[in-house]
Amino acid sequence: MTTATHRLPSAGFSITIRVSVRADASAIGRLTTAVGEAGGVVTAVDVVDSDSTAVVVDLTCDTADSAHAEQVVACIEKLDGVDVRKVSDRTFLLHLGGKIEVTPKVALRNRDELSRAYTPGVARVCLQIAENPDDARRLTIKRNTVAVVTDGSAVLGLGNIGPAAAMPVMEGKAALFKRFGGVDAWPVALDTQDTEEIISIVRAIAPAYGGINLEDIAAPRCFEIEERLRAMLDIPVFHDDQHGTAICVLAALTNALRVVGKSIGDIRVVVSGAGAAGTAIIKLLLRQGVGDVIATDRPGALHRGLPGLTGAWPWLVENTNKTGYSGDLKGALRGADVFIGVSAPNLLTGDDIATMAPNSIVFALANPDPEVDPREAREHAAIVATGRSDQPNQINNVLAFPGVFRGMLDAQAREFTEAMALAAARAIADSVGEDKLNPSVIVPSVFDARVAPAVAAAVRAAAKGPHLDSTVDGEPPAEVAPIS
Repeated sequence: MTTATHRLPSAGFSITIRVSVRADASAIGRLTTAVGEAGGVVTAVDVVDSDSTAVVVDLTCDTADSAHAEQVVACIEKLDGVDVRKVSDRTFLLHLGGKIEVTPKVALRNRDELSRAYTPGVARVCLQIAENPDDARRLTIKRNTVAVVTDGSAVLGLGNIGPAAAMPVMEGKAALFKRFGGVDAWPVALDTQDTEEIISIVRAIAPAYGGINLEDIAAPRCFEIEERLRAMLDIPVFHDDQHGTAICVLAALTNALRVVGKSIGDIRVVVSGAGAAGTAIIKLLLRQGVGDVIATDRPGALHRGLPGLTGAWPWLVENTNKTGYSGDLKGALRGADVFIGVSAPNLLTGDDIATMAPNSIVFALANPDPEVDPREAREHAAIVATGRSDQPNQINNVLAFPGVFRGMLDAQAREFTEAMALAAARAIADSVGEDKLNPSVIVPSVFDARVAPAVAAAVRAAAKGPHLDSTVDGEPPAEVAPIS
């Protein structure tokens, strides 16, 4: 009997099941059939051992979640002549001992090298930096190092799970920085969710870093933390949940509009989720000249006269929703050209997408389960994108942040600017190439080696070239206004 699951199998819930099965011609076929009937996807079958009567097999398969994995195993256990010996969760195996490490850049093979890397030679370098603090950018790890700072208050879709539980995400972020941008990043998980303490701690540790990446800090505190740190520090402060997401969404929308033949100035966009990501997306779309945006959240559409407006919501109601629509999300979608979801799973159905304008665009980015089932959305929308790696058009922040920081570090930039955000989005969009664009390809692959260098080059140019600050006498030029 087929086991029903509404979630899509994913490599994030991949398991390896070691089973002993009778040695007959149909043995392995019965195993893979059982996995398929349970809703799993077999990705590998490896014979570990065998004799004249039995075969030991490692069966690797993607499942939808932990409960679904247990259902898959239970279906295999019911087969005659099958003995399940061990079940391994491949994600937990990957995380054993953490995912990053520190590796020295100098060998320290002899007394001579030790004398230059450490005492007594290192004292001369210390005195040089004391005399000219800017030399820390070229003579220490500050030149290529970013702090990934979190308080664990808004981790993925998991909510406020705290700094220790946030560490696997921060480690992953650091690994992505290195893999895609050549940037050395390190997790800084803070055991406080007090705004003043976070600001004080980050300000105090900033001398060691060339940039600060704020990560998974809940709104609205994240807005104040970023704004005040940007005013205090002489290095870029970048909240990836805001600006990384906004850059990638604008890049994807740029190409989606090319495919459907619409202009950004003529479209109406509905954004579900007016938190950190949604607010940043809306601000960047407005700066790019979008026709109109309706922001929705738990109270429905944000509009003038809505009670209880806090955080960024007062700004949103003053700058969006030209018609003053005051209904719910589903009503806002009627006739809209674009839906962007950065909120919660399963808010919409295919029937809701059917009410949108012809050649509609749907970005359902809630992870791991999007706001609408992408299979249902594709029945009505011209283009569908999600945040999932197992679906076409994955909108993933890794397209942006490694290249953005690579460019800022190379330029020795002192802040992250609007010009950098727009330049990064253009670079990501143009990495696809107009001859490659189609409804299933509106963003480059996260493994496309051209993307991070293109983004870095665009950011360097926006920062006014290598080794030039994006400010003059402490004031940014008008065309390079800071992101606010």
